[in-house]
Amino acid sequence: MSFESELLALLPRLRRFAHALARSSADADDLCQASIERALKARDQLVAGTRMDSWMYRIMRNAWIDTTRARTRHGQTFVDQEAGMAVGDAGDQQIEAVVELGNVGRAMQSLPADQREAIALVLVEGFAYKEAAEILGVPMGTLTSRLVRGREALMIKLGEAA
Repeated sequence: MSFESELLALLPRLRRFAHALARSSADADDLCQASIERALKARDQLVAGTRMDSWMYRIMRNAWIDTTRARTRHGQTFVDQEAGMAVGDAGDQQIEAVVELGNVGRAMQSLPADQREAIALVLVEGFAYKEAAEILGVPMGTLTSRLVRGREALMIKLGEAA
């Protein structure tokens, strides 16, 4: 499989991870685009035998850190985007699903970044603990404790939303 084909196949997963990191769809789209641009420029740095998804998640996480630092330096803030999540929905089940998804999304966004990243990689993307720890550049014990704290916080927040 060619580099571009493999990158294209990863796009849905990259967008999910970008949404877990960013707090708005626009920021997530920008992050995804910046990450793909970086990957295309650095394609010759991908070591043979390295998993493309792990490499891309690391690029995206680093791009997010760079973006956040730049915004902090420039005094910009994130704006929450919640309006219009259920626009045009007519079915009761569809509306309930959108509301529940919104609750989960808000609960995820309220978590500290380190817990949100760990949960996104392990619970949403399905990475093994070891792989997620490598992507985040932390020991497995640190990843595990972030997951435990994040899960507990999510359960509490989602219990309050019900």
